[in-house]
Amino acid sequence: MPKTSQLLAIVYIILVSCGFLALLSASTVHDLDSSYYAKRQAIWSIVSIIIAFLIRKIDYNIYKNFAIPISLISIILLVLVLIPNIGKMVNGSWRWIQIGSITIQPSEFAKPSILILISYWLSNNQRKIDEFKNGILIPYLLIGIFLVPILLEPDYGTTILIFFVTTILIFIAGANLKTISIISIPVIVGISVMILTNSERLGRIMAFLKPESYQLSSGYQLANSLRAFSEGKLFGVGFGGSLQKYDYLPEAHTDFIFPIIGEEFGLVGCLSVVILYIILFFLGINTSKNSHNTFGKFLGYGISLMIVVQVVINLFVVTGLAPTKGIALPFISYGGSSILSSSIMIGILLNISLDAERSSKKRKRGFFKNNYERK
Repeated sequence: MPKTSQLLAIVYIILVSCGFLALLSASTVHDLDSSYYAKRQAIWSIVSIIIAFLIRKIDYNIYKNFAIPISLISIILLVLVLIPNIGKMVNGSWRWIQIGSITIQPSEFAKPSILILISYWLSNNQRKIDEFKNGILIPYLLIGIFLVPILLEPDYGTTILIFFVTTILIFIAGANLKTISIISIPVIVGISVMILTNSERLGRIMAFLKPESYQLSSGYQLANSLRAFSEGKLFGVGFGGSLQKYDYLPEAHTDFIFPIIGEEFGLVGCLSVVILYIILFFLGINTSKNSHNTFGKFLGYGISLMIVVQVVINLFVVTGLAPTKGIALPFISYGGSSILSSSIMIGILLNISLDAERSSKKRKRGFFKNNYERK
């Protein structure tokens, strides 16, 4: 039977391959090059897979020694995004830094950075988690340092994602819900006020609540997303046969790639992708449970949650179960920063899994050796 680490690697590569195929189809709408997105994503996919398997060989415990430097670099990049002539504005948001022909999105790399930092703090201070001033307040202050510049971009989707996942980690560490609520409720209220006072975001919420009334305005993207799913039916219209990608569905190659999969491969194709994510999640959780130290457990749980919660948000958005927000579908949506960040997390998870498997083998050897000596 394949080991957890092997299954994890196989599922990861299949998902990356699914993303490439989906983008190969979505690329046909590019004005100048019919394989533009696919070629660029192919390069990022190969680089990301190589990096994931290189990170797989690095002992994850080393990140404890570099948790603070990694976090500082990530925070500096998040701040640089907000500086004119350094940061790049697209669609009203400062989320990118242009370095030559390469564009990076620092908020993507903030995900593994914050998980390493919070896992490091929780593994060293779990006994204090029920305290307020010297306990739970500290990880939330650390989270806040990351989230403030992300909010200023503004990127509400990533803010909500990181805050939700790290809060679950804090709960897993043993914090009680009452203490969590004291901090979480004001934060949620504050973010909600920021969203409701932004006319564009408010329009998205109204389109979510009354999609039929906003089909030609803020609900246009959702309307065409749902149309793509309905066209796909059970088995889809076939690879490359999507009509919605031809400028009917905005951002069909990025956040709304899943409806194109639905249109071309139908319900069967959609369920297949969802099942792969479910398998990935449970393999990640199993890896975390079997880790022999608390840092590995928290980091493994955090990575598994970060990926699956992002998947859930994306799927909720494209199916009309949540307001539209810019959250990529991990390993599948177009974007170098997204696939590289997710692959870094997978590489770390693979090393945690390998370490757990080696520890389990040693324990079994010790068990049999002790039994033999007794005899």
